[in-house]
Amino acid sequence: MSALQQLRTMTTIVADTGDLAAIARLKPIDATTNPSLITKALIHPDNQGMLSETMSRHNGDVDAVIDALTIQVGCDILALIEGRVSTEVDARLSYDTGATIDKALEFMDAYQKAGIDSERVLIKMAATWQGIEAARYLETQGIHCNLTLLFGQHQAIACADAGVTLISPFVGRILDWQKRQQNRQNVPASEDMGVQSVKLIYQYYKQHGYHTQVMGASFRSTEQILALAGCDLLTIAPNLIDELAAMDIDVPRQLSPSMSMDMQAMSQVSLTHEEFSAAYQQDTVTQDLLPKGIDGFIGARDELAKTLAALRG
Repeated sequence: MSALQQLRTMTTIVADTGDLAAIARLKPIDATTNPSLITKALIHPDNQGMLSETMSRHNGDVDAVIDALTIQVGCDILALIEGRVSTEVDARLSYDTGATIDKALEFMDAYQKAGIDSERVLIKMAATWQGIEAARYLETQGIHCNLTLLFGQHQAIACADAGVTLISPFVGRILDWQKRQQNRQNVPASEDMGVQSVKLIYQYYKQHGYHTQVMGASFRSTEQILALAGCDLLTIAPNLIDELAAMDIDVPRQLSPSMSMDMQAMSQVSLTHEEFSAAYQQDTVTQDLLPKGIDGFIGARDELAKTLAALRG
């Protein structure tokens, strides 16, 4: 078996793309998108007709158009896969619990009207305290959430405590940060702070019986991916999925619930808002990367808004 085939026996592989052709070709179980990927998909020349039609239907209201297009892409993806799609709330709402809840409810209503089972949708938002609290409420309403832009253990602890369905720790962005801070070109997986962060989160969740799933994200290499073989899910860009499919190597399992139980016991904790904020202030990685990640997603949405405005003329 190829490395990809072996990996699929122990981990759910998710396609990290909004490219419908790539999803149809790769046939992942789940798919996840973010504003950058949605923007890239929608500005493709093949989609200009859909953009124009949606603009007309919503009288040029750019925010309404972007929301409608986001749901349309989600529905199109779901037609190609068996599992779930992650649909991201506007990153501008990342620090507003109430507005995040309202937007999530709007999205779920739109999916329901499109005939989509709610079990097939994950509402995705940044793992700020406000985002996590929004997810806490949404989960009680039967709306499953994917907390993204997750870089620190304190974020993971709060997400598990809130009962969220899934988290997306960003492996590659942590490695990028590590390389800059340490002035290194190459970092082996054994020293990769992104890989080690996911392993620590996975161990904590399994030791304490949390149902929250861990989905490693934002990979830079197949080495990072294989170092997390056995993680609940891994969301991988199409080019790296293709690389794994071409690799003829043995893939040993790196993570499993039983392996986690054999490791040193980790104390279970629950964080108040004040404790979460204090942990954030002590975590230089999250302090640097979380705001930048939110700004990046806002920028991607702004780029799409400019494209739509140009179409409107």
